[in-house]
Amino acid sequence: MRGILVERFGGPEVLVPADLPEPVPGPGQLLVEVSAAGVNYADTHRTDGSYRDAPRLPFVPGTEVVGRTPDGRRVLALTFGGGGYAERAVVDEADTVDVPDQVDDATALSLLVQGLTAWHVLRSSARLLPGETVLIGAASGGVGSIAIRLARHLGAGRIVAGGFTPEKRELALTLGAHVAVSNNPMGYAERVREATAGRGADVILESTGGAALTASIDALAPFGRLVSYGNASREGRPPIDAGVLSARNLSVAGFWLRPALDLPGFFREPLTELFALVASGELSLPPGPAYPLADAHRAHEDLLARRTTGKATLHPAASSV
Repeated sequence: MRGILVERFGGPEVLVPADLPEPVPGPGQLLVEVSAAGVNYADTHRTDGSYRDAPRLPFVPGTEVVGRTPDGRRVLALTFGGGGYAERAVVDEADTVDVPDQVDDATALSLLVQGLTAWHVLRSSARLLPGETVLIGAASGGVGSIAIRLARHLGAGRIVAGGFTPEKRELALTLGAHVAVSNNPMGYAERVREATAGRGADVILESTGGAALTASIDALAPFGRLVSYGNASREGRPPIDAGVLSARNLSVAGFWLRPALDLPGFFREPLTELFALVASGELSLPPGPAYPLADAHRAHEDLLARRTTGKATLHPAASSV
């Protein structure tokens, strides 16, 4: 079968199409004919070796797929050990969920890593309350675009979107944000306070790290909660002064989806809720870019250059151009 093989750590150029052995499922596993694979920012960290749980070389990237089992089930699955960037993948049955007919492949993949992250960051970590103000720092991305819709569903009083370009800020407004501001760390806190009548945000979702994380803490309202769930800047997470937090009764939390999914009720239950919201029309997601499987390198290039909005997906049946 065809797939993407990484034989050395590096940038998008190391994502090379290759002929791979057919995967063979073991006990408690399923073989999935992949119709689409999700592309996540974390995949770029795995590819360059900077991920906190770096894979061993050589490896096939990709931690989420949607497709059919040999008995015809249409399933969405996590592939924690990789293997998703391929025509077929082996998945643990415990890490799969059946996909309703009303949910297309791209939407299903959006709801897996990005949807579950948005759901847990807002509900499990930040514990968003009705009427509160939410700042979503990367609002046009995969997690951010879903978080805007979910925050509205959960009763947020005001949603402030952060965006790198005017186009991304405009997209966030069309998704349901009340106001959008530049997320350039210089002056970020001041722009957020201006957008919130001087008060700041009750909840901040932060995925950039570095200077953006420091600026976001300054943008919190009293008793505000910031959840850090990524490090797109690759600057690292700066030290946090506990005195600064206690002076305004602030909280800073971290979130990583992988260990959260091992907890009872943290996988199928929220996914089932998200599927139901999509099926009812209450949650609609913007389309993201779709690439042929052989163009995985281009998908990573676009992610790293911040050219994408929504969920990026790879399609084994599509031809490269």
